[in-house]
Amino acid sequence: MNAKKRTEILERLAELCIAFKLPMMAQQLGPRFVEAGHDDVLPLLLELYELEAGERRQRRVDRLRRASRLPIGKTYDTLDLSRFPKPLAGKVRELTTGEFLERADNVLCFGLPGVGKTHAAAAIGHAVVAQGHSVLFTPTFRLVQELLIAKRELKLNRVLRALDMFELLILDDIGYVQQGRDEVDVLFTLMSERYERRSMLITSNVVFSEWNRIFTDPLTTAAAIDRVVHHSVILEFAEVTTFRGEAARKRAGKKNAESTETEAT
Repeated sequence: MNAKKRTEILERLAELCIAFKLPMMAQQLGPRFVEAGHDDVLPLLLELYELEAGERRQRRVDRLRRASRLPIGKTYDTLDLSRFPKPLAGKVRELTTGEFLERADNVLCFGLPGVGKTHAAAAIGHAVVAQGHSVLFTPTFRLVQELLIAKRELKLNRVLRALDMFELLILDDIGYVQQGRDEVDVLFTLMSERYERRSMLITSNVVFSEWNRIFTDPLTTAAAIDRVVHHSVILEFAEVTTFRGEAARKRAGKKNAESTETEAT
């Protein structure tokens, strides 16, 4: 084994030992084998350590996926990007890299019910979980109710700290939040806590100009929009046909084809 190859292996072994929280092994493992004249064993040793690293990564991803509450079937592989305009499909594809999490950017999905907002949001969530990022997917109304209970029990700060552990919080269907003062307060508090620190992905069939239906008070509405829009990526599903509309179009096309065939005979 040449010196360059041996150095690369020793450096990688040290990296893996640090990742395994074995600082003493990081310092001693490789050099001890070299000093004992067992250079030929180093590639096999590295292979075993890489296997352990891969197994640990997979176990972590499995834990993150269970904790995420992401819809199981709504992954990137099952998302039909051909239904989306190319710019929209390109943005979704880019977001699956997870780079927006490093900047604590938000993602906002707007469109009518049935156009694929939730599937796209879940697909992004599954993709970043596979990279080792922590995600929580929840219907907005359900999380708001959990926050209300926590506030009544004087545990809101504790719950917010727990939510802060998730790098990405996916709030599905924010437009269905009950429009009471208490609901608005806890939702706004959540947004303020995560502002410029942690990412949110929000789906909504209510455009910004109608968010006063959610937050009721004009000042709170403006402040909420300011927090989610600053450092954000906006996905507009305006030109996407709903699943029901697409199914109706296919049925109509099939009937037309059958009618044409009948006339021809």
